[in-house]
Parts: sequence; C-alpha cells; structure tokens
Amino acid sequence: MIDETTKQAAQEYLAAKLTEEEEIYEATHNQALAVARSPLVWKHVKDSIFAKCGEWNGVTQEETLTCKETAMGDVRIWCAARSKHLLVTYDSKKLLIMLKNEGRLEHEKDVVLHIEGYRTGAERSDRDVHLVRNEQAVNIDMLIVGELRVLTGMSRQRKA
Repeated sequence: MIDETTKQAAQEYLAAKLTEEEEIYEATHNQALAVARSPLVWKHVKDSIFAKCGEWNGVTQEETLTCKETAMGDVRIWCAARSKHLLVTYDSKKLLIMLKNEGRLEHEKDVVLHIEGYRTGAERSDRDVHLVRNEQAVNIDMLIVGELRVLTGMSRQRKA
C-alpha cells in the first residue's frame, strides 16, 4: 500500500518534470521560428520605414527625409532640415534590430528590438514571431513614426 504523502510527492515531481520539459520544448521551437522568420521580419521593418518616409515626404511636399539602404543592408534616413540621420541595423545572429537616432537627446539610449517566436494558440504548431522591446510587443509603425518625429526635431508624441 502506497503512503499518501509519497504518492503526492511523486505526482508533484512528475508535474514539475513535465512543466520543465514543456518549457524547454517551447523555448527551442520559439527560437527556431525566430531564426527562420527573422529575414521576413527585417524585410517588413525596412518596407515600413520606406513607406513611412514616403508618406512623410508626400505630406510635406518636399524631400524632408531621404531613405537609403546601405551596402551592408542597413537603412539610413537623413533629415535634410537638421543634418541628422537615423540608422536602422539588423543583426541576424543575435536576432536584433537597432535604431540609432542622432536626433535623440544624448542621455537617451538606442532602441533595441528582439525578434522572438511565441505561441499563438492551443496547438503546439500555432506559432508566430514579433518584435519585442523591454519584454513588450512593439507596433513597428508607431515606433517608426515616433523616431521620425524625433529625427526631425519634434517631440516623440503629438501634443493633445
């Protein structure tokens, strides 16, 4: 006859073991998906940058912002009015996208975004990737507009 406390302790051990195995499985598959899809995320970021610069210049009716892809594959945005630039780089090995904005105040840090995989549903195969900053999902379009505002000498957010 099995002692109840022994049975309970053994069940707790099995539950912890299964939880640990599941966490390892999740981390492994999320990382693999992030690696596989990171070039698509980078392409989406670049396309968004060029689109926002085009929209900005269309509204201002001048070439306020000049967007160029460098030989290294980075994106450089020049602000003609302030002689400052925003450099957006992609590190495929570390799964990072970094924004270095010369319009930002000296004490403000560069923006570092991580490309992460995550589970989207109940099935183990329900997964997607997203950009994360400070452990929060990022709306890349809003982030780009905020960085363009800073680059051109405006505040990050519009006053109410």
